[in-house]
Amino acid sequence: MLKFCSLYSGSSGNSLFVETPTTKLLIDAGESSKKIENALTNLNIDANNIDGILVTHEHIDHIKGLGTFAKKFNIPVYANKETWDAMPEITQKIEPSCQHNFIPYEKFDIGDFKILPFQIPHDAANPCGFNLFYGNQKISIATDLGHMDTKLIKYLEESEFVLLEANYDPNILKCSKYPYTLKQRIAGPNGHLSNEMAGKTISYLLKSGLSKVMLGHLSRENNFPELAYQTVVDELCNNNFDENKISISVANRHMPSNIVNI
Repeated sequence: MLKFCSLYSGSSGNSLFVETPTTKLLIDAGESSKKIENALTNLNIDANNIDGILVTHEHIDHIKGLGTFAKKFNIPVYANKETWDAMPEITQKIEPSCQHNFIPYEKFDIGDFKILPFQIPHDAANPCGFNLFYGNQKISIATDLGHMDTKLIKYLEESEFVLLEANYDPNILKCSKYPYTLKQRIAGPNGHLSNEMAGKTISYLLKSGLSKVMLGHLSRENNFPELAYQTVVDELCNNNFDENKISISVANRHMPSNIVNI
């Protein structure tokens, strides 16, 4: 059985945990090393048993604690070359033997997991989402998405579970105190995914076996959990899907989510 937990998720910091009976991975380490260690301890997980850390991209809310945490526990870190090059201060903290390159669209193994990284539309060096395969099960991680397109949706299809970005509500964004240029970035093609587009994406993925979804990377200023959840449910209803046939949760910004069994 696969188990998933969001340790932290939001514009202030992101770190996700996924495990099989014998392999434990983190995806990103965007909070302090101490906070990540505490979150794992609260889940009765020894940080010394983490088998690897996957890095989506180099923005600070995804790598804040990466160098310190990986160094302290001697954990292998997996990122693509462009991402390594874009975070030199982190790279300096991590032993060369723990630095591993992956190439987007080429599968690699960590323990029980087969991992397929795929490129995502975001304003970073070479940002990626991940498909994680365990036996005949597939889950997907996709946040920091400026838009959704047919190529990206292809990699999300046939996932039993997806951690999907629902970053902002367009009406709240328009009225926020953010400067105009930042609003343009967030809503632009290499920014973030809106609640509505998350709902449309989930509606489509239900056709290929999606049964559980967690909304993640919510903006603190331009969204709130109840609105993200309701917008997605409304989109499902608009597409004549029964909301009771899918489990929808929202990742917490400040603490671990419930464990999702897949």
